[in-house]
Amino acid sequence: MTPRILVFAGSTRTGAYSGKTADAAMKELALQGADVTRISLADYPLPIMNQDLEREKGVPENAVKLAYMIGAHVAVLIATPEYNGSIPPLLKNTIDWVSRVKADARGQPFRAFNGRLIALCSSSDGMYAGIRAINHLRAVLVQCQAEVISAQCSVPRAGDAFDENGDFREERLRKAMSKVCRSLIEHARLFSTRIEP
Repeated sequence: MTPRILVFAGSTRTGAYSGKTADAAMKELALQGADVTRISLADYPLPIMNQDLEREKGVPENAVKLAYMIGAHVAVLIATPEYNGSIPPLLKNTIDWVSRVKADARGQPFRAFNGRLIALCSSSDGMYAGIRAINHLRAVLVQCQAEVISAQCSVPRAGDAFDENGDFREERLRKAMSKVCRSLIEHARLFSTRIEP
């Protein structure tokens, strides 16, 4: 079974380290046999989460699209940057909106993150490698009932971590990413076996 895995970064900045980390994850997942979909949150702009807005206009179309896309994949890998020791607002806002989608296209009860397998990566230009952000992100996703795997890859000094091909310069980071991707694929295959009729 070839697991379908969705990959995206928590930043849309040109040259973002989280984007490079997501690209490295995409390559490694494909190398290990996954069917990978790589998206950018820049293609799904959303207003700031506001329940008054939701009550007046409903959940934004882009949040619904993202929710259904997450639901169409057995697993998700998210690469987050760290802003002021926590999750970037773009990523938190996206999760908040997606969590408000409560029905699928047929009107059946649906929660995009509920039971979804998720792997996390982080990056920063400092020595802490986004550890604070990844821990906060893990807590938020667990609150959304996601199954976040324990393996993770955190990239310190990210400005110097990648070569001209977008690959990690350090062997330990290559090994860490390989472990995350292998673990996610293994969990995805086990999960798919459990839900097959």
